[in-house]
Amino acid sequence: MATLRRIAFLLERGRQETYKVKAFRAAAASLLPLGDDEIAARVAAGTLTDLPGIGASTAKVVAQVVAGEVPDRLASLEEEYGGSLVSGGDGLRAALRGDLHSHSDWSDGGSPIEEMAFTAIELGHDYLVLTDHSPRLTVARGLSVERLQRQLAVVDAINEHLVSAGADGDGFTVLKGIEVDILDDGSLDQTEEMLGRLDVRVASVHSKLKMEPDEMTKRMVAAIENPFTNVLGHCTGRLITGNRGTRPGSRFDARKVFEAAAEHGVAIEINSRPERRDPPTELLEQARDIGCLFSIDSDAHAPGQLDFQVYGCERAEAAGIEAERIVNTWPRQRLLEWARR
Repeated sequence: MATLRRIAFLLERGRQETYKVKAFRAAAASLLPLGDDEIAARVAAGTLTDLPGIGASTAKVVAQVVAGEVPDRLASLEEEYGGSLVSGGDGLRAALRGDLHSHSDWSDGGSPIEEMAFTAIELGHDYLVLTDHSPRLTVARGLSVERLQRQLAVVDAINEHLVSAGADGDGFTVLKGIEVDILDDGSLDQTEEMLGRLDVRVASVHSKLKMEPDEMTKRMVAAIENPFTNVLGHCTGRLITGNRGTRPGSRFDARKVFEAAAEHGVAIEINSRPERRDPPTELLEQARDIGCLFSIDSDAHAPGQLDFQVYGCERAEAAGIEAERIVNTWPRQRLLEWARR
């Protein structure tokens, strides 16, 4: 049911607790196989809560929809979270064709790939790159070679379904990707064979963030020089707010890192998560002046977080970064040709 999915989306957009979101997504999934007449009959009989995943609060929403009313919960959430997240960035947001950094429940995301795809379509994307974590990040259920192989088959099946539903040609596509760990020596945490089967690869540092600056610089430059690297993810790794606490960013020679990225055509990610705002403004402007490409990404771990891109758009617009230098303003074919360089 669309209303339940919208409520879940708004809760995620407002960064509410995961358990609240799951209740509405579970209810929507439970009602999906039912027709409108059966749902209405259950409302009339008071038996909605007999269905798995339907509780008192979700049943109330459904009853109000059946009665032709705007549910109270939806109205309050639209008022609180349905408006603009920021005061700027609308021009760049309109120019974006997709998102190069997103997670599903295959690693540490909260929703199936299909739900992430449906929401990306609703947001007007032409493509969404699925970038679940690589094996070393066990805390995030990083994908082994075998699990990644299975995921690629699932992505193929989803895209085939989209084609059969009429979303072919210039329509929406889930692109195959990974957020691959940059290991201590700068190598990438996945086999070359698997990296070669992907459309887009985001390389990020997740461990030993306090490494000495010289060593961290060598580590990051080595990853950038790897021909499989397309995007350098959340380059400092900092956290400035949120329920995970705060931490300072890694220290490295930003000029050397950004010059290497510019030389090798690797995009610097403008990570749009509010708790990251990475890179910091000073580094963002330095990368701009050096001539880097950029990618404005949501790093979404839930469908509603796909809307976070506007935070990055606001920052890029304030820094005067032209849309042409942002790789996810490019049409899908141009993006893929760049990523295969």
